[in-house]
Amino acid sequence: MKIIGNALPNLPWEERPSGSSEIVWRYSNNPVIDWNPTPSTARIYNSAVLPFNNEFVGVFRADHKNGRANLHFGRSKDGKSFQIDDNIIPWQDEQGRPNPVSYAYDPRFVKIDDWYYVVWCDDMHGASIGLGKTQDFKIWIRLPNPLMPFNRNGVLFPRKIKGTYRLLSRPSDSGHTPFGDIFISESPDLIYWGKHKHVMSKGGKGWWQGTKIGAGPTPIETTEGWLLFYHGVSNTCNGFVYSFGAVILDLEEPNKVIYRCGDYLLTPEKPYETAGFVPNVVFPCQNLYDAPSGRITIYYGAADTYTALAFCRVEEVFDYIKKHHENI
Repeated sequence: MKIIGNALPNLPWEERPSGSSEIVWRYSNNPVIDWNPTPSTARIYNSAVLPFNNEFVGVFRADHKNGRANLHFGRSKDGKSFQIDDNIIPWQDEQGRPNPVSYAYDPRFVKIDDWYYVVWCDDMHGASIGLGKTQDFKIWIRLPNPLMPFNRNGVLFPRKIKGTYRLLSRPSDSGHTPFGDIFISESPDLIYWGKHKHVMSKGGKGWWQGTKIGAGPTPIETTEGWLLFYHGVSNTCNGFVYSFGAVILDLEEPNKVIYRCGDYLLTPEKPYETAGFVPNVVFPCQNLYDAPSGRITIYYGAADTYTALAFCRVEEVFDYIKKHHENI
């Protein structure tokens, strides 16, 4: 089993700690983004990073000091230390007219052909999926909202499948949703979306994903299927807990689950995950990989406060998913 993709020799990476048997292990210098990272922002988390010209660029969820979230652009030499613009990304329509969002959060970032696409949650008279694109990180073109509200966790596949773009989403209500399954939609042009299909439900024998689930980073293409990390939520006497696991989807029919892990891969344990603005959250939004070595780096939000890194190897993740496979 191998990743289908490019080499990334400068992948942000740290080897598994000596004596550890963890399938996914944390960066020893977490968090990589702390409180008050720019003059106008209080917290940056649930963000997405991509390689660009031997360095890295990212779209970051920033909670401003008035409490409202929006998206900022940033750069990094090594994928670990970031210089983030203090200004909000200036969206415009395809005619060049300003087309700002009232709020935006939890972006996913993917390169398809010659464009970099951003998918996020925004306001269309309620929580909905936003979609935009750029080629130079200066002109940011906002496209029509792909789906009706209420919806969150929009994630584009990194290429067309059987001639159409594919988008994962999690239909939901406008509050802190106590329910939610993952669906997939198709589009010939990133404008008109349809052929909606159910992918997977919350639940299972365990409780970590019993309340709701949502797609995480861009799916990774492998020789055995699409590897998708996703978050699951449990509802405890002290509130929601966000963990994350993984699933393998069929390459040509990605609404079909091949293997799904009944156990989580990462759950809140460290102080920066269990204490913060919203305690007990690990929320994956992006993964980078080096295809030849099978190494994967995951960017995740911690406690709705910090940005953190975790690492794994694709063959070990696959083995773990298959070992703990559960039909749900």
